[in-house]
Order: sequence, then structure tokens, then C-alpha cells
Amino acid sequence: MNQRVQVGSTASDNTVAVCRDDDIETDNPTLPSWARLPINRCNLPAVVLGSYTFHRYPSPLVLDGVAELHRHFFGLLAACGNFAERARHLHDYMALSFCLDSPEQAGLSPGMRASRGRLNYLKLIRGWHFNSDSVEGAVLKSWVESRFGLLPRHHKAPIRDFSGEPYRIYLEQRSAGLYNTNALEAQLDLLFAWTQAELARRFPGRMHFRLYRGLNHWEAHEFVGQRARERLVVLNNINSFSTSPERAGEFGDVVIVAEVPLTKVLCSAALMPERLQGEDEVLALGGVYAVRRV
Repeated sequence: MNQRVQVGSTASDNTVAVCRDDDIETDNPTLPSWARLPINRCNLPAVVLGSYTFHRYPSPLVLDGVAELHRHFFGLLAACGNFAERARHLHDYMALSFCLDSPEQAGLSPGMRASRGRLNYLKLIRGWHFNSDSVEGAVLKSWVESRFGLLPRHHKAPIRDFSGEPYRIYLEQRSAGLYNTNALEAQLDLLFAWTQAELARRFPGRMHFRLYRGLNHWEAHEFVGQRARERLVVLNNINSFSTSPERAGEFGDVVIVAEVPLTKVLCSAALMPERLQGEDEVLALGGVYAVRRV
């Protein structure tokens, strides 16, 4: 159950303005209560997967029921030794399972007003890369909130009050983005599971990628600690990173570098070169990160 409490209310201590035991800076700070939900749909709670300890020592993240529902598909991937072929299997399976090439078969009325029946996982990712504060961005942040319990911290403006205008705009845009689409969140579930399986095959034993991110208004971010040259910051619940510091510098006046857990990666353009442009881009879940300025 989502908890929505106005900042400054005296009815509950579950707010940004009130300090609680689990919000106090420690050697391994957890994800503060104002950035997470108490429940989610994966194998680890948000308080764990969003923590600094998980950032340093990540473990696999598994969405509830996805492997079981698509077990034949993942069995096919396990028997395939060719990367390009596994990518084709993903796109073909997505099209077949979610009727992406013929949405009318999924019950869409062709003449329905304001139809978004052709919005799919690829168009969603492309829309995010164009503008992360778009309707597509709201849908992706909503999916992370639902599946992993990480609350969005920014959408067009910082979200610090769940009764405020930025959060209301986020709710409106995620509703508009999900309206009249064909199991769009389930498509993202499958994309995440495929990406995790592919990364495990291509980088066995590896725990992190060193990635870069361009930011504006660096000092306005939510910091929860300091480690030597690194600062511990609560990033938005989903973020774009780049493998290139030069590329990251095109998106902000400050460039940060972080060791991003592979288990937090939703998708990478390098894994789908025929479908996504910009092979430097990586989309990953948020939480507490240790970062430093480049």
C-alpha cells in the first residue's frame, strides 16, 4: 500500500521533515523512508536494494513471477549461443506475446479517441532518452515505483511533498502514459529480466559498471553521507548513465562517476544496437549511490 504523507504533518513521522532512526547517517546508510515504499514486487525490499550496502555488494534482483510466466522463452535463450540471435528472440517474443504489430488483436479499437495502443517498450525507452520528464519518463518512474518500491525524487521538478504540484503532474502523466496501452508494464518486466540474463552471460562474475552521468544543480541533490572523495546521494528512482564522460558532459554542468551495479540495469543500448541508438547509454535503477565529480 502506497503511503502518501504531506511533509510537515504531525500525524506521522514517516516524512522527510522528521528524523527517524533509519534516516540517521551511519557507515552504511540505508535508503531513507521518504524515498521508498514498504512493499514491492521483487525478491528484495526497497530498504535493502536501495541501500549503500547493496550499492557496494549487489545481488540479483528478480521480479515476482516473470521467470515462471516466460519460462519457455528463457529456456530458448539458454540454448542459444549467439548474442544477436538472443536479441532477435526478445523482440520477436515481445511482438508475439503483446500483439505489438497488431494491437487490435489485444482488444484495441482502431477508432478509439486518443489511442496510445502502439506505445511499446522500445518507444518508451526512446521517449525517455529524448526527455526523461516526459510522459514516457513518468511511466518508467511509475514502473520502478511499482516493481522495486523506489519512489521518484524528480519529475520536471524535485518531488519533496507527495501532496505538491510536481507529484500531481507525475501522477497525471503516468496515468496518461499507461492509458489504453497493451500491458506496457509487463513489457518492461520482461525487458528487465532479459537484460539481467544477458548481462550475466556476457559479464560472468562482474558486479559493477563504471558509468558517468551529467547533472545540473548538483548541490540541490539529496545527500546522506560522505566517504573520502565520494559523496553518498539518493538518486532518482531511475537514471540515465553513459559509458563516456564526454558524452555525459553534454547533459549537465557537473559530471559524476559511479560504480553502477549490473543488477540495477534495466537496459543498455549496447545490448540492442539494431533497436536503440547511442551505444553509450545505460538506464539503471536509483537508490543510494557513492559518487564523485569528474
